[in-house]
Amino acid sequence: MKVELRKWCLADKKELKELCNAVDRTYLSDRLPNPYTEDDANWWLNIVAKSEGIDGTFRAMVVDGKIVGSVSVERKADIYRLDGELGYMLLKDYWNRGLMSQAVGQVCEIAIKELGLNRITANVFHPNFASQHILLKNGFIQEGVMRKAVIKGGIIYDIFLYGLLK
Repeated sequence: MKVELRKWCLADKKELKELCNAVDRTYLSDRLPNPYTEDDANWWLNIVAKSEGIDGTFRAMVVDGKIVGSVSVERKADIYRLDGELGYMLLKDYWNRGLMSQAVGQVCEIAIKELGLNRITANVFHPNFASQHILLKNGFIQEGVMRKAVIKGGIIYDIFLYGLLK
């Protein structure tokens, strides 16, 4: 199975809303609204339209014509501006098929080239072994552990910090 990455557009509003409401949120940031509304989709797609290629690389993951996930690299600010943060999500029905590994490799290559980044950073919850595997498979190296760094669903987790150099 092959994944196609394409730029998000305003016409994707309905599919984005469905994706964000269906995705497993166990290891996602709480900044993703729940429930995810049409207004949330409008807001985010407008931000993406303004930021694409300047402060971020944002891609819809498409399999057989259907959006099944999202992958992005967002430029950090200030003295960290040559570093981008990787983020992704994928519908559970598409896990364990190598799709996210493909998508991460592709989006990192695009982001380094288009945004002029020197590195890409990824933060992963300690128990999220699948994401750790995806990152290692794509050349990321574990650079450290932030102990008891985040809280999600009332549970405090360590975060593993991964980095990929240009």
